[in-house]
Amino acid sequence: MRNRKRIIRRTALAVLLITVWSTQAVSALGAFYARSVYPVVAWTLSGFSNLFPFGIGDVFIGLSLAGLIAYPFYGRLRKQKDSWKRIGLREGEYLLWVYVWFYLAWGLNYSQPNFYQRTGIAYTPYNEADFHAFANEYIDSLNTAYIPIERTPKEEVSQEVPRMYGLLADSLGIHRPPHANLRAKTMLYTPLASKVGVTGSMGPFFCEFTLNGDVLPANYPATYAHELAHLLGISSEAEANFYAYQICTRSADPEIRFSGYFFVLSYVLNNAYRLLPKAEYETLLARVRPEVIALAKQTQAYWAAKYSPLIGSAQNWLYDLYLKGNKIADGRKNYSQVVGLLMSYRERKRGITTAPSAPAATSLHNRKED
Repeated sequence: MRNRKRIIRRTALAVLLITVWSTQAVSALGAFYARSVYPVVAWTLSGFSNLFPFGIGDVFIGLSLAGLIAYPFYGRLRKQKDSWKRIGLREGEYLLWVYVWFYLAWGLNYSQPNFYQRTGIAYTPYNEADFHAFANEYIDSLNTAYIPIERTPKEEVSQEVPRMYGLLADSLGIHRPPHANLRAKTMLYTPLASKVGVTGSMGPFFCEFTLNGDVLPANYPATYAHELAHLLGISSEAEANFYAYQICTRSADPEIRFSGYFFVLSYVLNNAYRLLPKAEYETLLARVRPEVIALAKQTQAYWAAKYSPLIGSAQNWLYDLYLKGNKIADGRKNYSQVVGLLMSYRERKRGITTAPSAPAATSLHNRKED
């Protein structure tokens, strides 16, 4: 009887592994998963995880690590002592079940078409002049949107950001939130997350997202929107940055709007530093409001004081490998590609404005762009 159960369990595991690997290998299957399967999975798992005020994914990871460490001692010390081979096989099988759960619950979103393919918006290579025009427009908007944010607007964000995703989902090629009232949970391991510079995370095992408890008020709305984009099936970090920007900057709430603009400031300035001559970069930088520059420096100093170079470097290396292993070829550099997405989207909007007869894009939901 025990052998029969083991055979059934391992056969099921093999079938699921083949399903995962097939979906990763065949682009049409990846698109089908993201478009038709994941919304059902997200609705189910997020509905369950929403019942808990804490991140059950964090608890699951913690217990799994503790179990993997403790099980060899248990196996060797109990009456019917397990062999090292048996212990290794059991732990290996458990890790494979976790692997399958990760990909079926969320990870197969890495195999979906990218933003340009989903929306039909063409990638627009940009030159110095194009970037200069974009950067100037962005800085004008950033300066206009500036508002001091003294407290973390959690309640407003939890209502406004999901509402905005619901309104803009079709035009931006993203799913709507699976539930009206989603919990943004605080990381159980906030001190460790701050040491490695992580401000939020997507909990794939139960389709929940968590935010670092140390996130500053001005960063909170955009960080929330970024992690919610992951929950809505977006795997690319650059795309999650893009959606956070679009959702926040279109909000009528001034604090949320400024957070959206402020969120991408470092990416815009880094691109400007690399692309523009030094004199032009300094001129551009001088146009940013002194209050915004001061806030950026305060934010940088705040996180630097919490950061551990040793632990942070290890985490960066591991996360870079993880992203590259999941079809994000540029690894952690993917974050900065948000500028290319913003500029391509800007060109598309300009094209629609100047040429109304141009064909509309097809979104994730197969509807025309607004």
